[in-house]
Formats: sequence, structure tokens, C-alpha cells
Amino acid sequence: MKEELSTYFRIKSNSYRYRLSRGTVSERQIDGMLDLLARILGPDKMVLKATKLGALKLLRSEKLSERVLALKRLVFEDPTMVLTEADKDYAQLIDAIEDKLSELIAKKSLEEQLESRVSQKMQERHEEYVNEVKLQVIKEISPNPENAQTLKRLAILEKKNISGLARSAMEVLRPQCLEEVVGQERGIKSLLAKMSSPYPQHVLIYGPPGVGKTSAARLVLDTIKHMEYSPFKKDSPFIEVDGATLRWDPREVTNPLLGSVHDPIYQGARKDYADTGVPEPKLGLVTDAHGGVLFIDEIGEMDMILQNKLLKVLEDKRVYFESAYYDAHDINVPQYIKKIFDEGAPADFILIGATTRDSSEINAAVRSRCAEVYFEPLTPQDIEKIVLNAARKLDVQLEEGVGHLISEYTIEGRKAISILADAYGLALYRQNAIGQGGENPLIAQADVYEVIQVSRLSPFVTVRSSATGEIGRVLGLGVSGFLGSVLEIEAVAFPAKKGEGKLRFNDTAGSMAKDSVFNASSVLRKLTGEDLLNYDMHVNIIGGGRIDGPSAGLAISLAIYSAVTGKQLRQDLAVTGELSIQGRVKAVGGIFEKIYGAKQAGMSSIIIPRENHADVPNNLQGIELIMVATIEEALEHIVFG
Repeated sequence: MKEELSTYFRIKSNSYRYRLSRGTVSERQIDGMLDLLARILGPDKMVLKATKLGALKLLRSEKLSERVLALKRLVFEDPTMVLTEADKDYAQLIDAIEDKLSELIAKKSLEEQLESRVSQKMQERHEEYVNEVKLQVIKEISPNPENAQTLKRLAILEKKNISGLARSAMEVLRPQCLEEVVGQERGIKSLLAKMSSPYPQHVLIYGPPGVGKTSAARLVLDTIKHMEYSPFKKDSPFIEVDGATLRWDPREVTNPLLGSVHDPIYQGARKDYADTGVPEPKLGLVTDAHGGVLFIDEIGEMDMILQNKLLKVLEDKRVYFESAYYDAHDINVPQYIKKIFDEGAPADFILIGATTRDSSEINAAVRSRCAEVYFEPLTPQDIEKIVLNAARKLDVQLEEGVGHLISEYTIEGRKAISILADAYGLALYRQNAIGQGGENPLIAQADVYEVIQVSRLSPFVTVRSSATGEIGRVLGLGVSGFLGSVLEIEAVAFPAKKGEGKLRFNDTAGSMAKDSVFNASSVLRKLTGEDLLNYDMHVNIIGGGRIDGPSAGLAISLAIYSAVTGKQLRQDLAVTGELSIQGRVKAVGGIFEKIYGAKQAGMSSIIIPRENHADVPNNLQGIELIMVATIEEALEHIVFG
């Protein structure tokens, strides 16, 4: 454009330099400006513009005045323009046209600069877009998010996987079949009956820790999967989770049990979903357990709200998801996400819950939907059998008495195996230290004692039966959780001034036990005619045990009777039962657990209320049951000699 201007003004200066005639100068200037305008507009555009403005014929005219008129119309873009008297002086008109042409040239130059910048930017954007498309295509063809750092970490992880340690002792000694679950024959039979049916039931398993609840549930599923009429398939899953780790999130952001939704604005789902505003469901354990068993250990520790939501899943056999970001008509929603939101995720499973809590502490709605199975506490004989089985798996020898020694310090199968495994390590260390080596050491009682001392363990049973008799001492029975235990109750009576005797009783035993002492005074007076107010009487529960119920009434009365009359009581017989002020022995709870506690202590006999005869387990062995209805009947059996 600058070159065109310089050409035009060079023509103009030359015209003055040669002092041509006025007509020659004007003609050359007009033709030069027409030529300049043609260069600015372009030949084709100039012809179109001249046609539109009615200047095409004038442009081709031989007359200078008509070409001047054409130039004027083209420059000022007005088809109605004519040459006025003032325009006959071409100098003034030429100056006006030159000014207008200068504006057009400046405008044209600016437009060309803008077009050039815009074109450059568009080219850059185009190249960036093409590069992005190329990268996307490369990722789709061969996705590879790896870099040097991630590959290094992968190599370290693979190396760790290869160089893992050997299996733990607990893993090696875990029961591999139902026959290896010791002491739970009745519980396993009941569990099999409820699970092996074509219509299996949800089950709650009660029992103390370490008796095989989890192992039994897993092995029962492995067993019934191969039965023809079982609804479980060979690949049915067994999903295990600890209820103590499951917590209800009121924001519903995370829920490993039931599942949750990752909303794009809050949790950022996957990038491709977040970019399109699609919520992403995350399926939970109930869906993982579909077609199999969901085992929740310590189900009593679960949050109550979460338990209620689990009940809804058990009823519907599906779990449903909601999100404010879900739009069923959004074309960006994948089919599987749409199906989950519209129909829910499948969750048809059998629930097996295990707990160490009492049944009264479990959600009543959960209990109403589940069959209940009770696993029994392990006896010393069971512990010894578990120890022998574990020694066989470890391929070690046991010194005589090792199994019995371990059974005195624990009633948990898991703890017994742990003690044996520690003693096994000590035996290996001892052999290597003296240079004997070998892989099959002899586990001695000294090894077990060292483990017991280091672990600060105490004997589980502190009261043992005796074939002798004692005055003022009786062995009662109590219950704590699923375990029964023997209580030592003792009484001492000292003659006092008539009617001025005092009664002392340890308050830690509880108000129920204290009431039993007052009831005993009435019964004693009925039996012997003696009034406790004539004695300074001290009654004590050894160990400070708390008695929440009236079941120690008979035992306390017998101890007081012995202290006042001087008659000895048997020490190989335990007693339980509530005593009325008329001397009747009334029914109490926890008979099964109390029988277990008496057997643990080596009792040969146990006195229970006759009203509890229906609570006695069938095929009871190893202990004699004496059922009484009155204290007189109890005295016939417990008085020594």
C-alpha cells in the first residue's frame, strides 16, 4: 500500500516538475487515482462497485469529466453525485478525493494487519487443536500413562511381591475343614441345617471370641457349595468384613458396605465423567457378596443407622443409588451407570453376623430376620485337642502336659495356637543356640511357661474343686457374657449379745446379693430357729465379684447356714438358684453357661433349680446335675459327710 501511494505522488510531482498544462496534469492525476483505487479494491471488486454506483460507463468514457464523476462516485460511494460548478476546478476536487483515498488506504492497511494477525492466531489455534487430536489418538491407540518415576515404583513393588515372608503361624494353623473346628459340633450342625437348605436363612452366631465362628462360617459355605440342592454356586463369594470398622457417613460420601456415589463437583469421579457432569456409582460389599455370603464379624459394633439401611437391602435384595447430578436423559451417561441408577445394583446374599455381645444388645430388627446359633465356650479338653492338632501341622513334638498347661491359661482356640506358636519359636531358638539345629524341635513345658510369663498371662480358672469339706464356704456360679465361672462365697459367724448382732457384707457384690443375705436370715430362722441378730455375721464374695441377679441366693444361704451350725459343705459341688424367704429354690438364667463354668473348675456335681430342667442341654457328660426345689433338698446333697 505504501508503494501505491509513493507511485501516485511520484506521478503527481513529475506532473508539476514538467509544468504540463492544467488539463494534462488533471487527466494524469485522475487516471493515477483510478489506478490506485483499482489496486485498493481489486479489479473485480471495482467493477462490481462501479456497476452498483452507476459509474461503469463513466469509468470507460473518453471524456475526462465523466471519468472524474466516476471517480467521485466510487470514492464517496454515492450514485447520485454529479459534477457541480465548483468541481470544474479539478484541483479542489482532486484534493478532496486524495484525502478520501488516504483514509481508504489507511483503513485498508489496518484491515490487512488485523487479518494477518487473525490469520496467524487461527493458524496457531489450528495447529494446537491438531496436536491435541493427535495426542488423543495416540492415547487411544496405545494408552501409556507411565513415566520414569512410576515405572521405578512399579519395579520396587514387584520386587516386594516376589520377596515376601513365609506364611504366618495363624495362617498355617487355621482350620481347613469342618472337622478341625473343635468343640462346636452342635453349633456347626445347626449352621449347616440353616445354610444347606434350598432356602438358606440369614444367621447370627453368638459366642465368645476365639472359638471358631469365622472359620466355621467360611468352611460351611465351602461345604454346601457342592451340594446338589444348594442355591450357592461353586464360585459363590465369601465376603468378610469387621463390623467395628463400618461407620455411617451422614454425608453419604463414602459407604464401603452399601456403596456410594462420586458426584463430579464433590469427589471428582473419573475425569471423563467429571467433565460431562456425570455422577459415578461405587458399588459396595453387599454387591460384591451377590450370590454368596456376606460375613460381618462383630456385627453388634455396627452403627445403628447402618444396620437399618442393611435391613432394607436384605428386604429388596438390591441397593439403590441417588444423586442430584444424575439426569436420565443425558446422552453422556454410560449405559451401565444409567442401569445402576434406574434399577439399582444386585445384592442378593446370605448374611452371617458374628458377635461376642449378648443377644439383648443386638438390633431387634436384625434378630427378627435371622436364625440364631450359639457357639459354646471351649473346655480344657477342647483346648488340648486344638494344641495337639496344631502341633501335628507344625510337625513338632510336645512334652507331656504342654496341652494341659496351655488349657489352664486360656479358653480361646486362637490364643492357644498363639501360645504354642511362640513356644515353637523359643524351642527353635534354644536348639540353634546349643548347636543342635533341626526343624522339628521338642516343645517343653519350660518353653510354654516362658511365653506365659513374658505375656503376663494368668490362669483362667482360679477356683478348683476339692474332695474335702469346709465350714462357711460354698462354691456358687455366675455368668459373664457367654462364660460361666465359679464364685467363692464365705461366711463367718461370731456369737454376740442377744439381739445386738451386726451383719457385714461387701458392697461391691451389689444390692441383689445383699438382699439375698437378708432373705437367708429368714430361711435360717425357719430351718434352725436361730436369729442372725444373735451373731456378728460377715459374708464375703471373694474377688469382689459383682452379682447382678438373685441367682446367688441359695449359695449365700448355705454359707450362712454352715457358719452358724458348724456343718461342713462339699467343695466339689457348685450351687446356683434364687431362694425365696420360704426356702423355695426358684429358676435362674444362664444354666448352660454355669454348667460350663462348673466343668471348667472340675466340679463333679452342680445343684440347680428344678424349674430349670428344660434348660439342661441333651447328652450332657462329665458332670452330675442335682435338681432341687427347696433348700432342705439342697442340704441333703451339699452337707459333707
